[in-house]
Amino acid sequence: MFCFQCEQTAKGQGCTLAGICGKKAETADLQDELIASLIRIAATKAPDDQTTKAIIDGLFTTITNANFDNDSLREMIGETSFDMNRLWRENEDIRSLKSLILFGLKGMAAYAHHAWALGYKDEAVNAFFYEGLRALEQALSSDELTALALKTGEINLKCMELLDRANTETFGNPAPATVTKNIEAGPFIVVTGHDLRDLKLLLEQTKNRGVNVYTHGEMLPAHGYPELRKYPHLKGNFGTAWQNQQKEFDNIPAAILFTTNCLMPVKESYKDRVFTTAVVRYPECRHIGEEKDFTPVIEKALALGGYAAERKMTGINGGNTVVTGFGHHTVLSAAPMVIEAVKFGALKRIFLVGGCDGAKPGRNYYTDFVKMTPADTLVLTLACGKYRFNDLDLGKIGDLPRLLDMGQCNDAYSAIKVAVELAKVFDCSVNDLPLSIILSWYEQKAVCILLTLLYLGIENIRLGPSLPAFVSPNVLKVLVEKFKIAPTTTPEQDLKSILG
Repeated sequence: MFCFQCEQTAKGQGCTLAGICGKKAETADLQDELIASLIRIAATKAPDDQTTKAIIDGLFTTITNANFDNDSLREMIGETSFDMNRLWRENEDIRSLKSLILFGLKGMAAYAHHAWALGYKDEAVNAFFYEGLRALEQALSSDELTALALKTGEINLKCMELLDRANTETFGNPAPATVTKNIEAGPFIVVTGHDLRDLKLLLEQTKNRGVNVYTHGEMLPAHGYPELRKYPHLKGNFGTAWQNQQKEFDNIPAAILFTTNCLMPVKESYKDRVFTTAVVRYPECRHIGEEKDFTPVIEKALALGGYAAERKMTGINGGNTVVTGFGHHTVLSAAPMVIEAVKFGALKRIFLVGGCDGAKPGRNYYTDFVKMTPADTLVLTLACGKYRFNDLDLGKIGDLPRLLDMGQCNDAYSAIKVAVELAKVFDCSVNDLPLSIILSWYEQKAVCILLTLLYLGIENIRLGPSLPAFVSPNVLKVLVEKFKIAPTTTPEQDLKSILG
């Protein structure tokens, strides 16, 4: 096998014997075969809904920590005409640029999948999946591939905007919500992932069944949506960061539903209570199909019975509540307050500290960085990296909390929209705003978001905890020279550099 698509890849170079994520070599090879099959489909079939959906779901299936089930992968593989080893053995700069495009397509496919589930599609987004996949087997120059990588970022912006519209028109505009970490007595289900439609269907099917529902991981922002928070049995948020699930799910007396990626190899102590749906699969774990009948999940929760008494739980830093729901609609409604605070010196800088979390050492950087931010600064955050610090109380600037959770990774669109609107108010470019972006990355959704930021011309991004293995020295040089992208160093050094 060869795989270097995630941040934790072996020795910072590539996994060749087994995946650090827990993926076996055979599974990795099957996922490569699936990508090769999708390249053939993109090159030979006319676009239609069925074909496009197969491409989107196929790409999403190969994202890190989504599918570990060889049988389901074999079912998805069609004819192939491209050997993926050709890509992995390319000139390193060509391989680097093609990997940026491929991994960006995988991340974008996840967002397109969620929008499609709610009935929202975009012709330009769908067409680009064909264009991007075809490019992987073509002999293109570095300049052509660089342009296509930036186009991936451009189209991903459309895709994130589409998903934002799908979510807000379906579930309402998110509003601030304080969410408990405590778990009530009685049967419960933990639902994790990103798919809000799956959560909605589960809430409908658990009404009046005596089963409570708790979010986990990237599902936390669901508490901000009016059409989801109206369910009284949506109680709170279970656990901490996704990479702690093997410890936190150990013998848990509840059913666990995975709706998207961020699935770690399942331990025997809780395998019998794990359920998957959509593109997520794991051997010996029961899969809920397209009919979305969650009866087996509910029955398992009732049989397990939950905790006998309320269980007091905390975040990583000891806080027992977290706050979410600061999407662009809420933050922009507070824009006059923010503008006033900037003009009169009460607010000196805004930090966007967001992205993926992971188990590799070095991610305490983000906790320490946020703790060190001065009292006259705001911290915007999104995606699962926030679990490093989202239970901290950073105080307020005026009536606004200093720490604002903008949502899931796809809600990077919210942060972009806020930045663009503030730039209009201050009559400057986004790069001239008192805004600093500090990103953590783990998997392919972070790649497509980074490409979007680069497409928008945003400079001085700090990326960590390590630079992608698939970015060659020459490609990195271009990113540094053109966009001033830089690796994170230490919180002290980076803050000193930012604050001057």
